[in-house]
Amino acid sequence: MSGFFTEGFLAAVLAGLVTGVGGFLTFFKSSYSKDDINLMLNIAAGVMLAASFFSLMEPALEGLRSLLPSHTETAIWFSAALFGGMFSIAALNAFLPHEHEISGHHGTRIKLSAAWLFVIAISIHKMPEGLAIGVAYGGERLGNPESLTIGIALQNIPEGLTVAIALISAGYSRLKAAVAATLSGMMQPVGAVAGLLIADIGSLMVPLGMAFAGGAMMFVIVNEILPETYDAKQDKRSAPALFTGFILMCGLSIAMQ
Repeated sequence: MSGFFTEGFLAAVLAGLVTGVGGFLTFFKSSYSKDDINLMLNIAAGVMLAASFFSLMEPALEGLRSLLPSHTETAIWFSAALFGGMFSIAALNAFLPHEHEISGHHGTRIKLSAAWLFVIAISIHKMPEGLAIGVAYGGERLGNPESLTIGIALQNIPEGLTVAIALISAGYSRLKAAVAATLSGMMQPVGAVAGLLIADIGSLMVPLGMAFAGGAMMFVIVNEILPETYDAKQDKRSAPALFTGFILMCGLSIAMQ
């Protein structure tokens, strides 16, 4: 266990730290337009969509096929794990207090500024992404965890930038905002530990964990990221950006096989 556990944990830490790169971008440009941020988020969503399919769900399906005696059992277990991942993040989304710019407040009501509620929203995204890295390293024989980690790290940059901008708008200094953005990414190692522990339970848990993580990431993309960017009426740029990110991640996954 120690080999892949160490590799998976360090990969999640590094990917999480890249969130800080986005936060520190506020030092290089005084302001970023909503259009620019939405463009980056849509590219990131495309990257994560491809990563969910080709680095998690596809190898999960292949792993289940090799371990289970029939296609019917494979379909049932795969679908159940996928639904479980989606449902788990949906439950967190419904319970934990956070806020999005377009869809507004979610979860229980507490006395926190809108900026910090937005930080919580981004942090919620990081858990399933870290989980994905953990199970991917636990199931390294099934897929390519390095390409998944790179994809997650790339999408962390615009998310870190949005966190920093929200906090700067609330009156925090650029340094404090950038540090907070970096710390928000540290939810990924927490999720990675859970994923690594799941993968260590047994051979069947590796593909099930990958399907679970794929479902969780799909929920984040479809329910959290895309509604915020498409509601901003940037459809002409959003779709090409999404496809660009998807194609780039497909190419990366193939090149690193």
